[in-house]
This record gives sequence, structure tokens and C-alpha cells, in this order.
Amino acid sequence: MQFQRPQKRSLTLKGHRTSVSLEDEFWQAFRQIAERESRPINDLAAEIDAARGADCGLASAIRLFVLRKLTES
Repeated sequence: MQFQRPQKRSLTLKGHRTSVSLEDEFWQAFRQIAERESRPINDLAAEIDAARGADCGLASAIRLFVLRKLTES
């Protein structure tokens, strides 16, 4: 198994561009969840952003969201 550094990608949250660094596996899972829920990935990211606490970065919040969704299945 080979591990890679997180890759930075851009998202638009409520009209503002931001970048988030996630490992490819998390990006793929995040996109799949958005597709399954028939939601744009930017809208899903904005919802996660609004729900996260001040002590949690957006990348961490997305990772936790993905993990929770995977364990629900």
C-alpha cells in the first residue's frame, strides 16, 4: 500500500473560492457521496462547513463526514 500527500483542490462555498487538501481516496469517496445524494459537491461542502465547529478545519470535517457516511452503510 502506498500513501500520498493530500492534494489541494478548489471548492466554492457560498460564492467564495477556497481550497481544501484531502487525500485522493477521501476526494473520491466525497464525490461518490455527493452523487449518491444527487447534490453538487460544493453544496455538500458548504453544509459541512456551516456545521463544523471553530476548532475543526474544513478538511478534517470532510474526512469525518466521509467516515461517518461509510460507517452508516
